[in-house]
Formats: sequence, C-alpha cells, structure tokens
Amino acid sequence: MLQALASIPCARLIEQNRTCWWFFLLILGYLLYLLIGAAIFSAVELPHEHLLREELLDLKHLYLQENECLTEERLERFLSRVLEASNYGVSMLNNVSGNPNWDFTSALFFVSTVLSTTGYGHTVPLTNGGKTFCIIYSIIGIPLTLLLITALVQRIMVHVTHRPISYIHLRWGYSKQTVAIIHALLLGFVAILCFFLIPAAVFSSLEEDWNFLESFYFCFISLSTIGLGDYVPAEGQNQRYRQLYKFGITCYLILGLIVMLVVLETFCELQGLKKFRKKFFRKKVKEGDKINIIEHDQLTLASISEQAASLKEEQMLNELSASDGPLNGDQ
Repeated sequence: MLQALASIPCARLIEQNRTCWWFFLLILGYLLYLLIGAAIFSAVELPHEHLLREELLDLKHLYLQENECLTEERLERFLSRVLEASNYGVSMLNNVSGNPNWDFTSALFFVSTVLSTTGYGHTVPLTNGGKTFCIIYSIIGIPLTLLLITALVQRIMVHVTHRPISYIHLRWGYSKQTVAIIHALLLGFVAILCFFLIPAAVFSSLEEDWNFLESFYFCFISLSTIGLGDYVPAEGQNQRYRQLYKFGITCYLILGLIVMLVVLETFCELQGLKKFRKKFFRKKVKEGDKINIIEHDQLTLASISEQAASLKEEQMLNELSASDGPLNGDQ
C-alpha cells in the first residue's frame, strides 16, 4: 500500500517531465554513438596507420643510406616544405596535374564548397588578403546560401511532395499517411540512383585512380557536406576538358545538396517521424494557456489570502471567547 502511494507522485513527476526524460535519453544515446564510432574507427584505422608509419621510416632510412651526402636535417627541411605546399594544393609529383588551383573554374568550385560548407580543404587561400576576403565572403555568403536553399526547397516541396500526395489521396482515396510513406521511399530511391549510383559510375570512369566504392564515397561525403578532401575530382594529370569538368562538378554539388534537403524534408514530414521528434522537444505554451495559468495563479493567491484572513478572524474570536470565559466565572 505504501509503495503504491509512493509510486503515484513518481509517476506524475515522470509524466509531467516526459520530454526532459526523452531529451536526456537522446543525449545519452548520442554520447554512446560517439564512443562506438570512435572505438570502431580506432580499431580499423590505427593498425594501418602504424604500418604506414613504419614503412615511411624504413624508406627514409634507406634513402639516407643510399645518399650519404644528404643529412637527415636537410631531408627533414625539404620534406616539411613539400608537405606544407601539399596542404595548400601544390604538389611536386610528376603524375599530378600542373594546372593552376586558382583559375576561374577552380575558384568557382572553391567558392561553391565554401558556401555549401563542404570545404574539401585541398585548395586554400595562400595570402593574407585571400584569407581575410574568405572570412568576409563566408560571413555574408553562407547565410545567403542557406536562405536561398531553404526558399528553393520550400517551393520544390509543393510540386514534388505536397501536390502528388494530395492528388493521389483525393483521386483514389488512399490513406494520406500510406501515400506519404510510399512517396518518400520512391523519392529516396530516385535520389540515390540519380545522385549517388549513376554519378559514382561516371566518376569511376573519368577518374583513373578511383574505383566504384571510392567514387560512391566521394558522392556521399560531398552531398552530406562532410567534405574530408581525401578525394577531389579533376586533379589528375592531363585531365581532358578540365574546366568544363570542374564546372559540371560544381553544378552537381549544388543541385545534389538541394535534392538531398528535399528528400530529408519529405521524410521529416511523415507523421510517424513527427510524433517521434515531438518526444524530444518542449511543448509550446499558447497565449491562451498562459492567460489561464496566470488567472489560476491569481485565483490561488486570492484563495490563500482569503483563507489566511478567515484563520486570523477565527483566531481573534477564539482569543475573545477565551478572555470572556474567566470574566463570567468571576461574576
């Protein structure tokens, strides 16, 4: 019996703060997801890193043995300079394209990756003026890009998602929720086919050193705006139609980003996902509810003050009756 009475307040507390508990579970799940990802990447990549490090050290020692006139200090300075230039997109290898990194089409490709927050990092401003302009340009350009893409997605959603679902629902009488799920799955399949599978096949044929998996990896990393920069197209030696190729990649990235957002927004509008998302957000208090809460608080305060006044009057009457008692006894 006592346990049942004690459990009632706990149940009420959990029910009143349900969104907080869901949000707490979301944080724990996300932290667990981070830890699992870090553990898997470390287990998969760390052994390969150790092998590569040992291989490079062996090559360095072998090179110094074959070239005794070269000191290790001079070799270290040379390698440091080469690696520094490579971080800026400049390479000394013969099998790397000698085309400039800052012609117009390359600069347009760079601008598109900056404003879309993809940022491959293979080409970066070298001068202080370029770095300063990049900061100012991004401060203005990134919010403008987000505004433009949001407006485009909103308009595309009307023609690609809302109208087809409403038409099928009204024309054939199917459940709107069922039509929305099927439509979202079909739209996702078309997006994967047109912006991942087909472009991956194209990139694997145009890029000599890329297989299909690496090409698909590039498409996913790019359209998800992760942009690691380990794979960048149109950087090979004697790339044919390089400027046209770069311009086509720029258009692909912008269009693909818009399509991905349309697909994500379509899935987010599904009723099941809406209900699931609402578990983690606090409920909005409407103006009418606020007025009712204020009125309820005022009534509560008024009732408390009335109760206090009545108790005070009763206490005074009791004191008077107590004082009258002894006087009547004396008489």
